[in-house]
Amino acid sequence: MKQLIDFVPLIVFFVLYKMYDIYIATGALIIASAIQIALTLALYKKVEKMQMITFLMVAIFGGMTIFLHDDNFIKWKVTIVYAVFALGLTISHFLGKSAIKGMLGKEISLPEPVWAKVTWAWVIFFLACSGINIYVAFELPLDVWVNFKVFGLLTATFGFTLLTGVYIYKHLPKDKSKEQGE
Repeated sequence: MKQLIDFVPLIVFFVLYKMYDIYIATGALIIASAIQIALTLALYKKVEKMQMITFLMVAIFGGMTIFLHDDNFIKWKVTIVYAVFALGLTISHFLGKSAIKGMLGKEISLPEPVWAKVTWAWVIFFLACSGINIYVAFELPLDVWVNFKVFGLLTATFGFTLLTGVYIYKHLPKDKSKEQGE
């Protein structure tokens, strides 16, 4: 259910962009993101930091897009959000409090070098997405960027999440009773 709630603002943005324009879609994105935060808080009594950062960026850059009537601001939001995530993961790693381990460590036990590799892989992924977004947003037509933002980045994130899951699975401690044939 939570994952579905997370994608609603993106779907609203895409549909309204196709029906109207980037400015109406951006306004709807801001409203849908605010509703998403309120709904998440009501249902789960907690809003994750990543959700709150994303909402704040949507509100700031989306607001600037609408008020200044310049779609470049909403394009920059994607780049900045990914860069902030990369920076946050890097800082948390150097502080010895891996954000990824903090999110998954309660359910999964992995050696520290594995957590470090997963963290650095996500840092590189976020930086790559940030850089690719700059190219697509500012060198290609707006329609291409919207499709890239909605489908390209979503697909890339889903795929990278699956790859991360496979990597983590390979490094999970083996159950001793299964190894002994019990």
